[in-house]
Amino acid sequence: MEFNLDRDLVFFDLEATGLNVLRDRIVQIALIKYPKDGGEPIELEMLINPAMPISEEAMAVHGITPDKLKNKPVFEQVAQKIFDFIGDSDLSGYNLIRYDVPMLMEEFHRAGIAFDTDKRRIIDVQRIFYKMQPRTLKAAYSYYCGKEMENAHDALADVKATADVLKGQLDKYQGVDWVDGDGYTHEEPIRNDMQAISDFTNDMNIVDVTQRLKRDRHGVINFNFGKYMGQSVVEVLSKDKPYYHWIMDKEFSIQVKNTIKRLMEDHAKQSK
Repeated sequence: MEFNLDRDLVFFDLEATGLNVLRDRIVQIALIKYPKDGGEPIELEMLINPAMPISEEAMAVHGITPDKLKNKPVFEQVAQKIFDFIGDSDLSGYNLIRYDVPMLMEEFHRAGIAFDTDKRRIIDVQRIFYKMQPRTLKAAYSYYCGKEMENAHDALADVKATADVLKGQLDKYQGVDWVDGDGYTHEEPIRNDMQAISDFTNDMNIVDVTQRLKRDRHGVINFNFGKYMGQSVVEVLSKDKPYYHWIMDKEFSIQVKNTIKRLMEDHAKQSK
């Protein structure tokens, strides 16, 4: 199927030093422009030197290391080329509303270019997917159990339906491998083993339910928020003791406070 266009349409995707659209920087950008006149799509792809460290988590996802970028241009040097390529096109991508568009706008702003989205259509393919394939208990019950759910939002009915959905998932995915977003194959992650299912459904690097603390690839617990984001809790609080008291006095979860308290107590014992 060909796109019905009255304006050029640019699909684009970014890889970056991290997930913070304000503080992180682009390390790769890829764009494909579909001309409104039906001509052949035009591609533009480039690596960009972010002039800042790349988080270990980001490198684990996209595999772009500092040595690959040391001779590449910084964004300011290629900003005009990217801006001209996009022109007055509409924009499309996957999760671009929350991530790619705001990050690109910040980069253009730092380069002194006003990138306006008010007069562009923005088409987020992820949102089409989520709306057309709703992630609700009723939809899951229909998909996995082959029946329509009655009395939705009645607590007992919801609990019974959830148990039936899990049974349906165990049946459907028995013997099925899973390929993650990085292309790695995981052998039969959904099986009748509660530990295996728990491991599959939880990010084991996230320490607390509010996602304020996170383990890095070495298992070190880091802050996942604020001015010390990505830095070791123990290293930070060993130097900035008032920050410890600030956390304890603010509305952080008891899970966060207890974890930090335990980390610092263990550190104090090891330091003796």
